[in-house]
Amino acid sequence: MGRRARVIASAFLSLALAGGLAACANDPLAEQYRAGDNKGYIAGDFRVQEIPADQRTDPVEFEGTLETGDRVSSDDFAGKVLVVNFWYAACGPCRAEAGDLEKAHTTFEGDDVAFLGINTSDSPEAAAAFAETWGVTYPSVIAADDGAVKLAFADKTPIQATPTTLVLDKQGRVAARVIGQLPDASILTALVRTALEES
Repeated sequence: MGRRARVIASAFLSLALAGGLAACANDPLAEQYRAGDNKGYIAGDFRVQEIPADQRTDPVEFEGTLETGDRVSSDDFAGKVLVVNFWYAACGPCRAEAGDLEKAHTTFEGDDVAFLGINTSDSPEAAAAFAETWGVTYPSVIAADDGAVKLAFADKTPIQATPTTLVLDKQGRVAARVIGQLPDASILTALVRTALEES
């Protein structure tokens, strides 16, 4: 075997070995993808990102239609801290976090805080049934067929990363985001309090 053939064979063997080791590595997200169970989401560890006031981008301006058929827009929440939760009914983590979101929501009754769901794929009827089943009392925008709502948040969070929760400050700018299932209401209430106490 010539030198060139040995180099090629060695390179091929190295690539095969690296591929085999990568396949054996413990990567839960890759394993979920390979499982092909069609659950509609890939569950990951939640991440919290707080954004200092001087690093926040422009306010999010949006409008859409609620599950009730009423129209809503960012103007309706002017001067309030707004919690925006992206969800859909068949999403297991969305169901698991619904109680914590509602608990946080009721904690701030009477304060300048509002909660709004953005349902990414369901009909108004399915969204309303979810709210009734899981005891969610705040409204949700139905975004399945509303490209404008999705576009408004496109550069703030990947809308397919469901669930994701955003905390918008009183100017409508993203002050914090929780990517993945909210593990506890106290995390969200702390993020909201921080935004609420800003001057």
